[in-house]
Amino acid sequence: MATTDFPLEEELLVLEWRDLAACSGYDPELFFPAGETGPAAEQIRQAKRVCASCEVQDDCLTYAVETNQVAGVWGGLTEDERRPVRRRWLADRRRRSA
Repeated sequence: MATTDFPLEEELLVLEWRDLAACSGYDPELFFPAGETGPAAEQIRQAKRVCASCEVQDDCLTYAVETNQVAGVWGGLTEDERRPVRRRWLADRRRRSA
């Protein structure tokens, strides 16, 4: 079986949005607070400010929903805020495949 040194087109797209992400220059810990109250609440606000200025925020959120990222701030939403988005996405996916 032959292998290539070239990533799949899908992988190129993922790398592209991540390379453009506003968060790429920040400590990843900012986007993974321990909890949602106290100091974590301020950390979430800071992470969301970074996300709000990001040109690939929608791509990030789509990635998080499609890959079921259960922790952290992705696309400007916390795990609790993403849950209903993921449920709607799964329901739409089921409807399309039925």
